[in-house]
Amino acid sequence: MNCRPLLDVLRDPAHMTTLDLGDWDLLLRQAGAAGLLSRIAVQAETLGLDASLPDAVKPHLTAARTVATKQRQAVRWEARRVAQTLADIDGPALLLKGAAYAIAGLPPAAGRLFSDIDILVPRAQLGQVEGALLLAGWHAQKQDDYDQRYYRRWMHELPPLTHIRRGTVLDVHHNLLPETARIRTHAGPILAAAQALADLPGLSIPANTDLVLHSACHLFHEGEWGHGLRDLVDLDAMLRAFAAEPEFWPSLLARAQALNLGRPLYYALDCCRRWLHTPIPAHIIATCPSRPSPWQRPLMRQLFDAGLASALPTCQGRLVKLATFILFVRGHYLRMPWHLLLPHLLHQALRRDREKN
Repeated sequence: MNCRPLLDVLRDPAHMTTLDLGDWDLLLRQAGAAGLLSRIAVQAETLGLDASLPDAVKPHLTAARTVATKQRQAVRWEARRVAQTLADIDGPALLLKGAAYAIAGLPPAAGRLFSDIDILVPRAQLGQVEGALLLAGWHAQKQDDYDQRYYRRWMHELPPLTHIRRGTVLDVHHNLLPETARIRTHAGPILAAAQALADLPGLSIPANTDLVLHSACHLFHEGEWGHGLRDLVDLDAMLRAFAAEPEFWPSLLARAQALNLGRPLYYALDCCRRWLHTPIPAHIIATCPSRPSPWQRPLMRQLFDAGLASALPTCQGRLVKLATFILFVRGHYLRMPWHLLLPHLLHQALRRDREKN
């Protein structure tokens, strides 16, 4: 797989000053496909590299920065609306992933693009939260009885909500993983350790270790590979920043053990170090809880490498389609036991067939 020059620039942004126009043509296409062009554009500006770049490239980077700025402003505005809507609800409401990065000004926020807002609330308050959001104009996208049952009985979130006027999408979670998942974890410790946001009363973000674990869990358990490399870049940015905290690495491993998320953390650390040269101490990976067995590691590396490359046509090897299909099956297998999974996949296949006809 040839993922350069994108990987070279992600590993060392200063490398973009050495690229010729042919390299830039490839980089712009790769970064755009991966959802990372705005991040590269912001890094170029932050590091003062713009003056050294070809004139033909500068308008692309300016446009990408403008898009990222507008999206971040929109997310902040929408988060305030959510905070106002949930102001009278007992219990914490945590922003997750992209919204958390943007509101708290965390390292992954630089040039980060967003498709929705994710929040985590206690399961006991789920009915109150949903009621308040419905009154404020948020309504479920999934109206089919099967979809409602699928989300409410088995999943870790409500059906996605869309605002009737603004069209923005909100995902309301009550756990990190589905109720039927093979890995069992609980949101209680994450909610208890949340950090309140001073300028958004009622909203919080997870502790730093929990931000890392949720991102790792989302990518290496759920497996939405269309944004896989972008999510890995998020993890890289957090690990580099949080590693400056005393005892961060031991705390991360202990938290992974407590939340039963050692396996996705292992995969995240391994891929970050191999793909982005994240400076992770070797003993941290070697002592990560729930590590896969030695025979599994090379196989999973091949599969995850294909998943991370799947959004980039120039990076794809011969077996990418097969590998991403295996990852698709794996993601569903981890999410639901076979006696639920097979009827679910059959239902989805029949639905797609009906929609085509």
